[in-house]
Amino acid sequence: MKIRKFWFLLLVVLLVSTGITTAASLGSSKSTDEAYVTLLYGDEFLLGVRVLGKSIRNTGSKKDMVVLVSDGVSDYAKKLLKADGWLVEKISLLANPNQVRPKRFWGVYTKLKIFNMTNYKKVVYLDADTIVVKNVEDLFKCGKFCANLKHSERLNSGVMVVEPSEKVFNDMMSKVTTLPSYTGGDQGFLNSYYSDFPNAHVFEPNIPLEVVKSKPVPEMQRLSTLYNADVGLYMLANKWMVDENELCIIHYTLGPLKPWDWWTSWLLKPVDVWQNVREQLADTLPGTGGGSNPNDELVVKFLFFIPLFTVLFCCYRSSIQIREYFGSFCRSSFCDHIRHLSHVVRSNGALAYNGVSSSSSINPNHQFSTAIQSKVPLYLGGISVLVSFIAAAVSIGFALAIVPRQVMPWTGLLLMYEWTFTIFFVLFGAFLHFTYRWGKTVAVPVGLSSSDPESLDYDSGKGHQRQVSSCALATWYYGLGMAFLAVAAPSLPFLFGITALFPRLGLMVAGGLVLASFKTYAAEHLAIRSFLRGLEDRDRTRPRSMCFVCC
Repeated sequence: MKIRKFWFLLLVVLLVSTGITTAASLGSSKSTDEAYVTLLYGDEFLLGVRVLGKSIRNTGSKKDMVVLVSDGVSDYAKKLLKADGWLVEKISLLANPNQVRPKRFWGVYTKLKIFNMTNYKKVVYLDADTIVVKNVEDLFKCGKFCANLKHSERLNSGVMVVEPSEKVFNDMMSKVTTLPSYTGGDQGFLNSYYSDFPNAHVFEPNIPLEVVKSKPVPEMQRLSTLYNADVGLYMLANKWMVDENELCIIHYTLGPLKPWDWWTSWLLKPVDVWQNVREQLADTLPGTGGGSNPNDELVVKFLFFIPLFTVLFCCYRSSIQIREYFGSFCRSSFCDHIRHLSHVVRSNGALAYNGVSSSSSINPNHQFSTAIQSKVPLYLGGISVLVSFIAAAVSIGFALAIVPRQVMPWTGLLLMYEWTFTIFFVLFGAFLHFTYRWGKTVAVPVGLSSSDPESLDYDSGKGHQRQVSSCALATWYYGLGMAFLAVAAPSLPFLFGITALFPRLGLMVAGGLVLASFKTYAAEHLAIRSFLRGLEDRDRTRPRSMCFVCC
């Protein structure tokens, strides 16, 4: 009998402990009856969700933060979001019933599932490209459905307040194939479903709670722009249409210009707010502080050091060539002048000036130089300019492709400059080397080339030294000039304190035109120099390096 009682008590203890554990686990997954909700279809928007969560917590909110994730989200992303304090709920995508739609809208109807989150009394939905800048707890006082009207008197589904209802959700599912969508996505469908929404009253958060409870809950209410401030409108006017100090939620609605793309920070001033919150992200998982991606760290280091080593190698080779030139010049300059003086005496018979006609005093070396220059193809300059612009376009495109999109703005800009210039000099340097080899295959008139061998021997020796230095100096002159203009062009708006998008772009375009003009002249000049050097060096072996060829 005692044994039976013992086993009975043990069973009760186990059941109670199991119940406590289950309750604890449920409590950890849902601690409040109101929540902030967002959607994540893939890892591309992961950083946006992290910053959104940090901005909500910065306002002091203790509400649940729920992220609905689809099959496209990696296990690492889910783990990181949980570490940041998000409650991760896996969902299946709802197929878009519209045949005509943008490809990126395939699964956007999944957003309608927030209407079926019946385990919460009220949810505030926020797109991953929004950020909370002020406490928005008042939104939970809103009616059954609240959203903000944008231009054309249509609601925007980026910020919504929803009172979940299984009945409403089922009704929506029954109408997704019949109601039209002007966008081809969820926003167009919601505008059709809530067709009378433009006539809804504006939500007033400051009304006393007693007054709110004394009235029936509104079916629909309109949110003011303070709760969905559109960056697109800021771009047009270069200012917010409402009091900036009263802003609650900023929505970065500019298509491909998302705040986590490094280049957006250099175009839109409101992105600074988003970047400031990003820098506050904690290192919840190793290497994730400040919004860093551990997978990109090695890539960023590789992308940074490869061009740097290339530049240092070129500097080293150029310094050797210049040092050899000046050393050789100091040693042989006096002897060269003596040889030249001796040559002039033997050629003219005397140093005394004799009046002769201009036709009889033509320098044979000048004739030789003129003959060489006449061999330059007339179309060489045009081809060189065309090749330089093609090389620039390929360099910029390749650099944009390999630089990770979500690095910090300064990191992205530095890597962009490094790789654009490195690839451009490699491509255009290869063209100049081809031009040099082309020049070596062109023959010079025999009469001129052998008319004065001693003079040519003297000039070739001195010319070789002169060209070694001029090659390196010309390369650095044009290279540094283009680098300076390339840095100055995007910097002009910041130097003049211009924040509006279109004036910024205008100044950048003006700087780009100056850069293009300088590059046009440099490309033509360097191609002709390479061709002439090839003509003069056809019988002489010259040292070859990337820096030397690129002159």
